Amino acid sequence: MIVVTTDDVEGQRVTRTLGLVRGNTIRTKHLGKDIVAMLRYLVGGEVREYTKMLAQAREQAIDRMVEEARALGADAVVCTRFQTSKIMSGASEILCYGTAVTLEPRDR
Repeated sequence: MIVVTTDDVEGQRVTRTLGLVRGNTIRTKHLGKDIVAMLRYLVGGEVREYTKMLAQAREQAIDRMVEEARALGADAVVCTRFQTSKIMSGASEILCYGTAVTLEPRDR
């Protein structure tokens, strides 16, 4: 599955637009990670525990979006975007969405 943020895929032509696809996950903070994060906050620097958690959340959201696109018979997802929103104190949603399409090589 090709996933891009652009409107098209180089060398390919969109033959069919299948519609909006999305994937999301909601993550909460972890007490143990919060303690380490607070210590990092005091001394400065990257909070690697949260960086890793958010990277995993983005990957899970992408995987869920791709699964939905495959179910529609898509070859690719174009115009992919992310959105994050706070659900409650300590919990955030990561949403990944785009347009599922079918493709064929441009030289046809």
